[in-house]
Amino acid sequence: MSNMDYAVRDEKVRETAYRLLKERGVTMDHLVELVMYLQKPYFPDLSSETCEYNIRKVLEKREIQNAIITGIQLDILAEKGMLMEPLQEMMEQDEGLYGIDEVLALSIVNVYGSIGFTNYGYVDKVKPGILKDLNQKKESHQKKKDKGNVHTFLDDIVGAIAAAASSRLAHSRFGTK
Repeated sequence: MSNMDYAVRDEKVRETAYRLLKERGVTMDHLVELVMYLQKPYFPDLSSETCEYNIRKVLEKREIQNAIITGIQLDILAEKGMLMEPLQEMMEQDEGLYGIDEVLALSIVNVYGSIGFTNYGYVDKVKPGILKDLNQKKESHQKKKDKGNVHTFLDDIVGAIAAAASSRLAHSRFGTK
């Protein structure tokens, strides 16, 4: 494969990751809100622009894009009932012992070190902002047993992106990233 082919594929991967987030209802404003929530206590003068800059830097990493595409694709397949059992039911229910969604999210967080793990654990537990909305849609789907939205991976991916951007921001303040 030539360097040109890699460049075209890299651009396609980046565009796909951004498109999938948008199609699933996740905006830059949602991500900025989460980073603000996590970092405002430590950076009183934190601006939305600084949050967005750090989010965009996180989203430019290929391993982050790969995680976004993989997780969202699995959510979409679950919505369509296209997974084998018992995986289909585990995904629809976001079964507590499944845990692969968190493992994928940790691959995002891991890019920026231990601060990201702490931030991710916190937002995964508290579920502020868009995370609450994604979780409520998931719970609504589970109660109705319909083929609506499945966000087994998406809520964890979004929390991980915010946690990674928060970690990047913290590192940048101390000159380490």
